[in-house]
Amino acid sequence: MDLALAERENTILGQDFLTWLWHATEARRGVFKDKDGREFSLRMEERLSVQGGDGEGMESAVVKSPSGELTEARSGLRSGKKVSRAQLRFERDPEAWQVTVKDNDFSLSGLKTPKIETNDRDDVDPDARVLEKLFLVEQCLELFDGVYQEFLAMRMGAAKWTEELRTVRDWIGQGQR
Repeated sequence: MDLALAERENTILGQDFLTWLWHATEARRGVFKDKDGREFSLRMEERLSVQGGDGEGMESAVVKSPSGELTEARSGLRSGKKVSRAQLRFERDPEAWQVTVKDNDFSLSGLKTPKIETNDRDDVDPDARVLEKLFLVEQCLELFDGVYQEFLAMRMGAAKWTEELRTVRDWIGQGQR
């Protein structure tokens, strides 16, 4: 397979996923379920990039909004752009994770896990803090993987995806009237 074609297909899938995810977080008010059926919340944070076009006609808009108002990014969606990078916040009481995801390779960066409590047990087992941190990273990855698996199941089912695309397009078009 041509490497450039594979990269382009990954980017398209990544953009579809991140754009769908923005829609899903708003439509569900951020409520998702993990593999065990426990609820957690997921929302887009204050940094988001949208991108559209090809080659020299590629246009991007990067939005950083501490208040969570992503109106410029929404305008980009209305003009045909798709989400290319998003900062996500996962919360499962009492823990929270924050991570940035890129469309072209699904790379995760800037992962912030919940704080690790320090206490006397660290003196007994010096690896305890490292192991706990790794456990927290793994939990975040499981939440992300579960949401992505949900998307893929829908995306690979032609009828489901056609209906979902209609819903996403309606959501993008809101506020245009």
